Amino acid sequence: MIPAAFDYARASSLEEALSLLAEHGDEAKLLAGGHSLLPLMKLRLATPSVLVDLGRLEELAYVRDEGEHLAVGALTTHHDLSRNALVRRHLPVLAHVAGQIGDPQVRHRGTIGGSLAHGDAASDLPAVVLALGGTLVAEGRGGRREIEASEFHEGFLETALGPEEVLVEIRLRKPAHTGFGFEKLTKRAQDWAIVGAVAARRDDLPGGVGVALVNMAPVPVRALSVESALAEGVPVPEAAEQADAEADPSADINASVAYRRHLAHVLVRRALEKALS
Repeated sequence: MIPAAFDYARASSLEEALSLLAEHGDEAKLLAGGHSLLPLMKLRLATPSVLVDLGRLEELAYVRDEGEHLAVGALTTHHDLSRNALVRRHLPVLAHVAGQIGDPQVRHRGTIGGSLAHGDAASDLPAVVLALGGTLVAEGRGGRREIEASEFHEGFLETALGPEEVLVEIRLRKPAHTGFGFEKLTKRAQDWAIVGAVAARRDDLPGGVGVALVNMAPVPVRALSVESALAEGVPVPEAAEQADAEADPSADINASVAYRRHLAHVLVRRALEKALS
């Protein structure tokens, strides 16, 4: 439970962080809240030679109203997301889910950018951003680029971020209707979800709801079959039976594949009923 030796660098600006990444490349890892990375390092499942600490980059901790969307800085903590007035007004699903992550210590240190960039499909916020149709902004030495949430996660703990890029912002459209439902099954309140489901009202979809699953594949899953069924006027209970159509769950100590598929049906139905009530 002792990590391999590594060097530590605390970036005082985004430009310095990008310079350190350019210098060290694949050997470097970014440190935000550290709640996901440090346990992996202790188990030696991650062995970076350099940790680049972003903790002092206050310019990446913000929530701004940009007209049609909210812009959320990548270093905004779960605690701040759950309390922010703009988020609670326009994207209450994001505030609600952020307020349920871990315990108060985790919420005060963990960041939305860290949660997304870590790439764990058992994490709640990636599914929320996916259901909302978010856009992620990455910055490297060559400038900024936008990545759709549906294209960001590429595999287990793998994202579309390049080795010399930093996730700097998440952009989320403000829906006219803010109804949502979020359901997850855990052994303990602060645990990772065995399975989770989020349904969020969206004006840009024919069915009016974006649906995504937690821990039902190596990446967060968009339940497109459910969304299509709703667009065709299929009742919620029947639409929810399509919840696992795009999923690829695996068995572990917590649940079999069959049980996870069953949970997806039940939790999506409950989430939809709340979102559409």
